[in-house]
Parts: sequence; structure tokens; C-alpha cells
Amino acid sequence: MSKEKVTLTLDSDNLRDLRHVVGARSVSETVDAAVAAHLARLRHLRQVDEWLAEMDREHGPIPPQTLEWAAKMVGEWETAKDGKRRRKTG
Repeated sequence: MSKEKVTLTLDSDNLRDLRHVVGARSVSETVDAAVAAHLARLRHLRQVDEWLAEMDREHGPIPPQTLEWAAKMVGEWETAKDGKRRRKTG
């Protein structure tokens, strides 16, 4: 996979903590992995939004309980992903 050099502006405290946590590992690789994880989350949320829009088009307004269920499912997905990441790094 090709790489491209960019300039980022990060919160000073976050950058200091990041450097402390990654130690001798590459800050760039760590930031790249974080961006990839965030993009995966955004793609997943977009798919949920698209599904809800499709449901609205096909069946009319979505009942509040369905929206609550969808929000719960996204929350559980995020919790499960966070748990997997902690186990891998912990």
C-alpha cells in the first residue's frame, strides 16, 4: 500500500500521551491505524443510516423503538470493537 506524507495538527497533550504510549513504535503507524479504525466506524454508521433511510422509504416513518434498537446495536458494536482492541493491546 502506498504512503503519503501529510502534516497534522494535534492536541499537544494527546500527542505527548501518544508518544509516551507508543514508545519506540512509529507514531505514524499508530495514527494510521487509528484513522483506519475511525473510518471503519464511520462506514458502519453510514451503512446503518442508509438502512434506516431505506426502511423509511419502503415502510414509512421509522418507529422510535426501531431507532432505539438501531442505536443500541451500534453502541454494542462499538463496545465489542473496543473490547477486542483492548485485548489485543493489553
